[in-house]
Amino acid sequence: LMKVLFLPLQDDYIPYPRIEEVLQRGEPYPQVILPQFGGYWIEDADTSFGYRLESNYAIRAYRKHFLGREHLNFYCTASNHGNLVLSLRHEEVKEQEYLHIILRTPSKTIYDRISLAGLTELPSVPQLAKLLCEDIVGLRFSPVLYPKGSQLIVNYDEHELNNTFKFGVIYQKFGQTSEEELFGNNEETPAFTEFLRVLGDCVELQDFKGFRGGLDVSHGQTGSQSVYTVFRGQELMFHISTKLPYTEGDTQQVQRKRHIGNDIVAAVFQEDPTPFVPDMIASNFLHAFILVQVENPGTDDTTYKVSVTAREDVPQFGPPLPSPPIFKKGPEFREFLLTKLINAELACYRSSRFAKLEERTRTELLDNLHNELHKRTQAMLGHPLSADEERMENGGHGGILESIKSPVTSSAKSPLKSPVKRRSGLFPRLHTSMDGQPERHTRRSGKNTHLQICNHYIYTILKYDSFQNCLDPNF
Repeated sequence: LMKVLFLPLQDDYIPYPRIEEVLQRGEPYPQVILPQFGGYWIEDADTSFGYRLESNYAIRAYRKHFLGREHLNFYCTASNHGNLVLSLRHEEVKEQEYLHIILRTPSKTIYDRISLAGLTELPSVPQLAKLLCEDIVGLRFSPVLYPKGSQLIVNYDEHELNNTFKFGVIYQKFGQTSEEELFGNNEETPAFTEFLRVLGDCVELQDFKGFRGGLDVSHGQTGSQSVYTVFRGQELMFHISTKLPYTEGDTQQVQRKRHIGNDIVAAVFQEDPTPFVPDMIASNFLHAFILVQVENPGTDDTTYKVSVTAREDVPQFGPPLPSPPIFKKGPEFREFLLTKLINAELACYRSSRFAKLEERTRTELLDNLHNELHKRTQAMLGHPLSADEERMENGGHGGILESIKSPVTSSAKSPLKSPVKRRSGLFPRLHTSMDGQPERHTRRSGKNTHLQICNHYIYTILKYDSFQNCLDPNF
């Protein structure tokens, strides 16, 4: 039978006013308005609490709390959530005992530090997993016995790290209401040029050595200049609408939209008070806009009024807009704006469109990690390897190592060097240890309680019968 899906019709809504109607009403004009039939939110002004990048702490926890220290890793096959990998480390601080735990599932990575105060016995590994994710069942964990397992795990954890970002920058004149008008602007007024200097440095694209954000640095096919900066260790390349190639007779200006329409976040510069509506630009990728309206340009009293709008499935992101949302030109405004742009993109990744893509990627990489840890552990126990596994053991890394290294092979051969060691969520980089130094495995003296806890789990690895009991969900 055909399944019929009834969607709400436009007649069922009370539409917001069109941008043309808002302009006809006269001043004062709102900086941004919602599309007629919704689908976006506009941020309210709030009290600012500092400019912090909102990255996922859990993906950095293994390098910070585990790598190079005594800890244990476990893998679980075919739970109700799929394959899992768990890491466990004991810590004693000021005579207080804690367990650091990281649980990796296909949907997310969870990190926690729990206190052992008041516990009469140590929880089992399945109990620790359920502590972080209550609805997990079917837990049968095995220890990772591969000496280089930590290297595989940290590469999986950090596949989401990204220190390269590209943002669109659009110049909007008073009364412009369509993407054809926006992408048709060619002039760069002194006020717009002043704003671009807030974002970063104007760079020549020919033979540019930093992150190029998809721009052509060899043949000049995407213009001769752009704006670039390094901010808190992140490389930012801006796609400036007026610097991208202009094609006479092309009303859509495909060369410009090809880049800005494929960005996830864009800044819109308004030299005069005029409304902007986020669906003005047709794009499947653009999810958030930062509106910047200049007042008193070219003077010592230059200020910028900021508004923020994003698709309705994009979570709120900081730093929050101050009340009123007006900034004086200077370092504080730059700090706010660049932080807001980066956090906007990170928040957009959690929207439904990008979250589904991310979960598929995570699931595939986690399965690869699980399988590699299992094969390597079995090899350490002396179980026979297949011909393919034997080949990987005798020279090729294979598995997740190979999948992580392959996307960057071509860039590694390039003579161009970037000032920042680049990491991208879609193309993970291979790192062996913290700060690029070889991983050091040290023996720590510790106190008796530390050794007792480590020995509790290590003993289960060395003695098979006891090990089976420890990993049993009923233990």
